[in-house]
Amino acid sequence: MGRRIIQFRVYRGEEYYVAECIDLIVTQGKTLDEVVENIREAVELHLEGEDLEELGISPHYAVLINMELDYAKA
Repeated sequence: MGRRIIQFRVYRGEEYYVAECIDLIVTQGKTLDEVVENIREAVELHLEGEDLEELGISPHYAVLINMELDYAKA
């Protein structure tokens, strides 16, 4: 059985929130809501028609999003 969790790291870029999945894809969005929706769409499109077993991914996978918070003071 493959891994069940696909992990993303979300951080604030210069103009957009950036979501990186080390194993699969990168996407972005102007807001957190937009980047979450883009993650969902990107994962679905990337895995569409793929043999999940061959990729080492469980057919009942979940997406885990880690977000970096910037505590630097201006």
